Amino acid sequence: MKSSTLWLACVAACCCISAVVAADAPKPMLIRDYTDYVAPADQQAYETGIKSYNQCLSEHGFKYTWTAWSHETGDTYAYSYTTDAVPWSAFDAMHETSKACDQIYRTSVNPHLKSEVSGFVVARVDLSHMPKGMQLSSPFIQVVDFKLKNGHEPHEAFVDVIKKIAAAADKAKWPNNYMIGEMQHAGADSPDFVVIIPAKSWEDLGKDPETPLWTMVANVYGQQDAQAMRKSLNDATESSSSHVDSYSSDLTYKASSK
Repeated sequence: MKSSTLWLACVAACCCISAVVAADAPKPMLIRDYTDYVAPADQQAYETGIKSYNQCLSEHGFKYTWTAWSHETGDTYAYSYTTDAVPWSAFDAMHETSKACDQIYRTSVNPHLKSEVSGFVVARVDLSHMPKGMQLSSPFIQVVDFKLKNGHEPHEAFVDVIKKIAAAADKAKWPNNYMIGEMQHAGADSPDFVVIIPAKSWEDLGKDPETPLWTMVANVYGQQDAQAMRKSLNDATESSSSHVDSYSSDLTYKASSK
């Protein structure tokens, strides 16, 4: 999206969440995220504007997918758009090839925005638990934001604990999947990390894991170590929040495969 917390999300293209980044792909791989906030009275006009913008992109052969998410909880008049995980160089190409549609965005979408927030999400496959090569159809995602305390030490402590949790999940063959992204260049109020949990339905979203996360961790490392990890995570975190988004096929721009 042009000129315009995530969070999200790390992750999605055409209602699928990619489990891995190819081992031989350029590093780092990033997702661009835009979150738009719209007044209720402008919702229909805003959505019409996005569709017009997407049509323009299609007519000019824009080659990058933007996946659209409608916020179902939290601010429900918010919409998020995410790219696939791509190298930095891809954003240069996006910038150049979308210029032809800038004016449509400014005239058809911008007038209906209350505000817009944008940032990059580094796909942290090393912190995630998604079996290699696996993709999950995801009509819904739960987005959990983590804002860390200031300083190097909280960041290192958070990463250390999350890596150990991912290792435990792999070892235990824990059947619950999640992806983690690290936010960059999103402004002072943005989260530092986002956790994306896919769900097939509201019922699926509301299910508790058969083995709760910290029980799984304790089964691998022992109760004492699990408690210490949990305390370290809590000590590093300033705040956390979550919301649920649903995939919007109407507002998604899907690049042609040709």
